[in-house]
Amino acid sequence: MWWTVLIVAGILEQAPVDLWSDGYCHQVTVDVTPIDSGYIYAFVDSTWQKFEIRGLPRKFINWSIERRRETIQIIKEGGRPDLAGPHNAIVATYGVRRKDTRFRINNAVKGVGFVPKPDKLDDILQLLRNTMDADNARKLDILDSLYVNAYEIFDTTRLVSLELYSTPEFETHTFINQMLNPACAIVFLDIPSFELKAIAHLLHPDDPQLTPYERKVVEYTNLVHSYFHGRFEKKFITVIYYVIEVYDNTPGRGGRGVRLIP
Repeated sequence: MWWTVLIVAGILEQAPVDLWSDGYCHQVTVDVTPIDSGYIYAFVDSTWQKFEIRGLPRKFINWSIERRRETIQIIKEGGRPDLAGPHNAIVATYGVRRKDTRFRINNAVKGVGFVPKPDKLDDILQLLRNTMDADNARKLDILDSLYVNAYEIFDTTRLVSLELYSTPEFETHTFINQMLNPACAIVFLDIPSFELKAIAHLLHPDDPQLTPYERKVVEYTNLVHSYFHGRFEKKFITVIYYVIEVYDNTPGRGGRGVRLIP
């Protein structure tokens, strides 16, 4: 589908004719095999590169936890959550031109969140399954309890999101770019403001090559999405954003694009 565009753009030396096979997609531009050693490989800017996985700084984590807990309290009191904050991530990608544009760059707002550590996933999955039909107040209390214990529960080297709209019949520009050139920048609109440089790893729920850990991440990300927004009958593509660099973009002293991780 995108073969001609790829050759003209010179983005990839090799690429599948189509991004889909038997109704699912499989990303070939990210290799997480060595992740237990603290790094991954990604095919970025037409070459395989090694990227060290970094932990999110406490400044970012504390801000995210505080704002997420504030949002839960606002909802419990009958208010509407603010669009600013740690949930709505502005994700910039680049790679190839979709057929309806002359540009390779794209920007989109995506809902993102934390994911439990590998040794915590089973317990959190069971908690969410067992309380899926609880009333909203109970579920909000449970989500709040996870944030209270965030440093114990969540993996601070990555964030997760869902690709809600891409199918074999329709592909978002973010999806195409991340599949073929997985480097991206993520900005959060708030004070303080943060920017992450990350590698996006896309996981389709029907991909037979997913590892047991990846299958649990897909289940968790879809489950927590339904837990908060209401039950969805299908599982969506999950995106793991592996953290490579973090910047403080807050206006004024100490911010203005200063890198937080050396």
